[in-house]
This record gives sequence, structure tokens and C-alpha cells, in this order.
Amino acid sequence: MSAGLDTSRHPCFNVEAKGKCGRVHLPVAPDCNIKCNYCNRKYDCVNESRPGVTSCVLTPKQAIRYLERVLEKAPNITVAGIAGPGDAFANPDLTMEALRLIRERFPDLLLCLATNGLNLSPYVKELAEWKVSHVTVTVNAVDPAIGARVYSWVRDRKVIYRQRDAAELLLKRQLEGIAALKAHGITVKVNTIVIPGINDSHVMEVSRKMAEMGVDIQNCMTMYPNSGTVFADIPEPSQEQMALIRAEAENILPQMKHCTRCRADAVGLLEKDMSAEFRDCMSGCASGAALDIQEKPYVAAATFEGVLVNQHLGEAEVFQIWGKSENGYAIIDERKAPGKGTGIQRWMELAELLKDCRAVLVNGIGETPYQALIENDILPVEMSGFIVEGLEAVYNGRNVASLKGRRNGCSKGTACSGSGGGCG
Repeated sequence: MSAGLDTSRHPCFNVEAKGKCGRVHLPVAPDCNIKCNYCNRKYDCVNESRPGVTSCVLTPKQAIRYLERVLEKAPNITVAGIAGPGDAFANPDLTMEALRLIRERFPDLLLCLATNGLNLSPYVKELAEWKVSHVTVTVNAVDPAIGARVYSWVRDRKVIYRQRDAAELLLKRQLEGIAALKAHGITVKVNTIVIPGINDSHVMEVSRKMAEMGVDIQNCMTMYPNSGTVFADIPEPSQEQMALIRAEAENILPQMKHCTRCRADAVGLLEKDMSAEFRDCMSGCASGAALDIQEKPYVAAATFEGVLVNQHLGEAEVFQIWGKSENGYAIIDERKAPGKGTGIQRWMELAELLKDCRAVLVNGIGETPYQALIENDILPVEMSGFIVEGLEAVYNGRNVASLKGRRNGCSKGTACSGSGGGCG
């Protein structure tokens, strides 16, 4: 399954790798199909470091763009994983597309993901095909009576299950998924959230069942009380209690003791997370078009003199085409803009003209051409200033919103003649 891949480079599964091998989590799966009583998922929360939290959500193609940027700056990244911010298989199409793109683009990277296991089984064979080497399943109970206290509901397709029915269904699916993973030779870690008064005296039962299933390692995690949840008033277990639980569980199943409770957009070494450093990069990728970097190596610019971005899209009669060079950036080509006065046809012709460009730098743009370009995976960057500033932002994955100039010349909308008052 993972032939040719050095699986010892996964820092979560190998404590000896945690100081030299990094990981990056790609937040491509926003939805969740269960409701845990301890979970409060938040987006764009910079002050929290825990599962379910991310600054933004990426499409699979945006995730590849972001991953390229990360690997340029942090070549010690050995693992790309999907850990939400929801559940990987509540959005299975997004998850599987992301894994496929990563494997094709970065054949030497280890791939992993985390899931609650509800919808895991149907995708195990495909996970093996894409050489996903490590999967984490969160199993908090193997007794439905206890599971019924942990989960508010479970959604299977369009049906909502509650209480014991929910816990029974989830456990059944988890066991099926874990068995399938092991049958395909995939390394399995089980996360168990220790909740005082709920499942803290049940952890050994979970460990025994997981050992029986052939699980490779268990991670007993502290529950942190989150405001707005059912368990908000339950105090987190003490360090002493967790140490005792892990020591006892270790007699049954190997234990992970170096977990840092990673965010869904974590990046870097476990003990030196760089998610804050890469936040603008991720934001820039998320705000951009879902493009294929290899097929779109260039950036177009609307400019009068070739130095500043100072033309509205509708004004430009010629677009300069820029690309990377040994000394920075260079003009690759100049292309004549499609003729004016043809409405939406003009913007479809422009999209075809710029099909090898990942972005176009303009001083302003109307809504109709904006949507036409976005739909063709070309990012319109509205800005004022030097062309090179726009190129730096686009090629380095920075937040292009900070470059925004004006978008106030479009009052005529699609009725404009293209003289600078709008995009007709």
C-alpha cells in the first residue's frame, strides 16, 4: 500500500521524528456528520489551538497551491493530512480529490487523515490506492450507553439519529472502518477524548477493543471545556489523572504521549507550529481561483507603461504577460484584448486569451467579467501600485486583498462602453 514511502517520517506516529519532520493540515472538509457534546468548531479563530479550528477553508486545488508554498518555505514537511475542520468523510468528494491531487503532485509525501469513522468504510479501498499510510479514528466509547452521553446526534445521509441509536450506528461504522483499514495495511491511530464523569472509567475498555481490532496506537486526549457546548461546565481531567490513564492503557496498546492537539490548519513541527506565519499565505490561496499551478505559470497585468497597475479591465487594450525568471520576474508576452461591445462574449474570449495565467492584475473590474474569470480559474487582483508588488503577492501566496485599489468605477455595470467607467 505504501511501498516506497518511509512511514517513519510521520511525527505523530513516531516520537523520534517529531523534532525533525513536520506536518501540514489542509482544511478542505468543512462539514461534520456528528455532534460531539464537547465540540465547538470555530473558523478564523487565531487564539485557539485545538481540532476543529481553522483560519479558512480551502478547495482541493487551492490546497495544492497552498501546499506548494508551504513546501517551498518548510522543506522539512513530510506529511500532508486532512483533519477537518469538520470530518473528512462528511465531505468525501473534497477529501478524496485533495488526496488524489497531493499524491499526483507530491509522490513522496506521506498522506494521512482524521475521521470520526461514520462514513469511512466506503472509501478505504480508494485510500489505499492513493497510498494513504496513516488514518486516525476518534473512538470515545465502545459501549453505546456511554456513547449516547458523548454525542448529541449522528447524521447518516439525510437521517438524524439520537441517543443510543446514534451511538450504536457510529460504533458499528467505526469498527467496520477500522477493520477495513487494517485489512489494507494502513496504520491506524485511535484518539480517545477523556471526559471526566462520562467515559474516563471506560478508557481501558476502548483500549482493549482497539487492541483486539489490531489498532497500532492510541492517543488519550484531554477534553478541554468549550463554551457553548453541553460539556462546557465539565472540568478537564488533571495531568495526574491523564498520566494514570495512559500508563494503564499502555499495558494494552501503545500510547501516543506527545500530541499537541493540532488545529485543522496546523503546519510545521509539532513543537513549533507555524500556522500563524502561514496565515496570510493560506488566506491568499483561499481567496484565489482554484487553479492548476503547472498549467497556469503566468500573470497578466493591465498597465499603461509597464510599471504600474493603473488600468481598469475594461480600459485595457493590451495585457502584459509576466512570468518568473532567474532575476525575479520578466515580461513573457503582450496580448491584444478582445474587442469591445460584445458583452459577456468579450469576457469569455478574454478568459481564453489568458488561460495560461493564474491571475490578472487590474485597477478595477466589474462583476460580470470578475465572475467570468473566476469561473475559468483566473484570479482578478484589484490593486493600485507597482506590478512587481502584485506579482510578489500572487506568486508567494500572500493575501491579495491588501493590495486592493478601487472598484468604484463600475456604476454603469455591463452597460459601460469600456472607457474606464465599467466593463461593457
